[in-house]
Amino acid sequence: MALMCGIVGYVGSGPVSARPLQVVMEGLQRLEYRGYDSAGVAVITDTGLQMAKKAGKLVNLASRLQDSPLEPGTAAIGHTRWATHGGPTDGNAHPHVHGDLAVIHNGIVENFATLKAELMEAGDEFASETDTEVVAHLLDRAYQETGDLTEAMRQVVVCLDGTFTLLAVHASQPSVVVGARHDSPLVVGLGDGENFLGSDVVAFIAHTNRAMELGQDEIVTITPTSVDVTDFAGRPAQAREYIVDWDAKAAEKGGFRSFMDKEIADEPQAVADTLLGRTDMAGSLVLDEIRIEESVLRAVTKIVVVACGTAAYAGHVAKYAIEHWCRIPVEVELAHEFRYRDPVVDERTLVVAISQSGETMDTLMAVRYAREQGSATLSIVNTHGSTIPRESDAVLYTHAGPEIAVASTKAFLAQITAAYLLGLYLAQLRGTLFPDEVAAKLVELRAMPDKVQTVLDRSDRVKQIARWMADTPTVLFLGRHVGYPVAMEGALKLKELAYIHAEGFAAGELKHGPIALIEPGQPVFVVVPSPRGRHSLHSKVVSNIQEIRARGARTLVIAEDGDEAVVPFADQVFRIPQCPTLLAPLLAVVPLQIFACELAHAKGLDVDQPRNLAKSVTVE
Repeated sequence: MALMCGIVGYVGSGPVSARPLQVVMEGLQRLEYRGYDSAGVAVITDTGLQMAKKAGKLVNLASRLQDSPLEPGTAAIGHTRWATHGGPTDGNAHPHVHGDLAVIHNGIVENFATLKAELMEAGDEFASETDTEVVAHLLDRAYQETGDLTEAMRQVVVCLDGTFTLLAVHASQPSVVVGARHDSPLVVGLGDGENFLGSDVVAFIAHTNRAMELGQDEIVTITPTSVDVTDFAGRPAQAREYIVDWDAKAAEKGGFRSFMDKEIADEPQAVADTLLGRTDMAGSLVLDEIRIEESVLRAVTKIVVVACGTAAYAGHVAKYAIEHWCRIPVEVELAHEFRYRDPVVDERTLVVAISQSGETMDTLMAVRYAREQGSATLSIVNTHGSTIPRESDAVLYTHAGPEIAVASTKAFLAQITAAYLLGLYLAQLRGTLFPDEVAAKLVELRAMPDKVQTVLDRSDRVKQIARWMADTPTVLFLGRHVGYPVAMEGALKLKELAYIHAEGFAAGELKHGPIALIEPGQPVFVVVPSPRGRHSLHSKVVSNIQEIRARGARTLVIAEDGDEAVVPFADQVFRIPQCPTLLAPLLAVVPLQIFACELAHAKGLDVDQPRNLAKSVTVE
């Protein structure tokens, strides 16, 4: 099984050359964030099928190819793996080969044990522990019957249960790559005398910005001059072509130590781009991607946000804003729990799915369940052409550009920004805010990219403290109101990147148990709300700081400019610009991201590819 993997396919015209392997290796390098337990390639050459694969990161495969080069070819496929079934070994790495056929796989074949038993009874022998090798055997058998790789793929996919994207090549068809997708991502890149396949457009963006999205249960056959798409039954299918609005440089580090450093630096632009072009000539908020009838949105009596991990914390921020502006009750559900607890949703419920990749399987299944119950569904997604927006009634794209680092940073800010836009749009539509109030809040939102940049410009002190704390065993985070999900996200980033214990708590819960964790020297980040406003929680949070400081905690306080009340009780104060309370998460989370990133660097860890993690989970 390969839970969330990077896959690349290439076919080009002309005589054999080094280009197929070069394109695939370059694509794997860009896709390594999707899995880095092992990697492998297969090339169709004049002398037949050649393959190389190695456990570990892509550099191990590159070294293997340098020592034992493969011959030039006409077509190639490549795979970088995040393993769950069958350990990260050379033998379990993809591609898997049977006869003259090679296959790579993203997903899980749930009935592989039954299929494998049938094949073994028929005399087949297996060299790996993976489900994917079963597919290689089945495809080779089908090819021997049909003599056509596309038809062989059609025969095999209907036998498979689970989720999968498959790419296959055969030595007898040297200018053909065939792919199939079921509940797992696959996109086509359209070139001139060459074509591409990838689990993400980043795999081929250096060569073309023309892409084609594939639908559910479709098979694609690419040659140097053609792209043919059918459904699993062989009927022609329409695939939508689109232009990728960023280039290869956006997916490169650009001089930064890591993709995460770059993506944190990109945050002001990610927020600005998500806000761009959202109003009409009269200044009213217009969300062109929302295709749900206005009458349906006006009739909504409840909103349910479904998401996982960082996206779920963005959903918690959305809850505060949408409830305040729209007066609609909002629930935030972990997507993997949603459909299993028999939730109360109906045709007057709006289900909002948040996912950076648009492929998170738990979230996709929650969307499907909601639609079965008659609910309208809207997705907040960063990746065009992905499955979740295609299966939702409406989509709000975040326009954050590619996010390569596994731990999300700029996508989090973009998701929050999109949620604010959704809340203001609903408030405008339902009349819970006057037009001038919506316009004023949009002005405040448009000021946020510059304020995020100000936080970045002040980051030196945060980085210095992080380096000093590289050996700390545990860090706690406290926040109230919108500061609470910020605290939880700060703790998550530290867990993901630095592998140390971290917990985020609602500051009001302190005396209900967590204060027992405080001992002399315990570092505690506190997200302090603004002292401005009629219902500020500022004084209560300052009291919390005093309580933990009195018990020996080392207090690291995030407070807005001009807040001097925190100074006597803070060991360190990290300042953020003044802004409306509901918008403060866009600023308050940035020092926590920088802290986690810098502390991980100080420990010598790989911040882009944390252990045991992958960018998106594409099976349940």
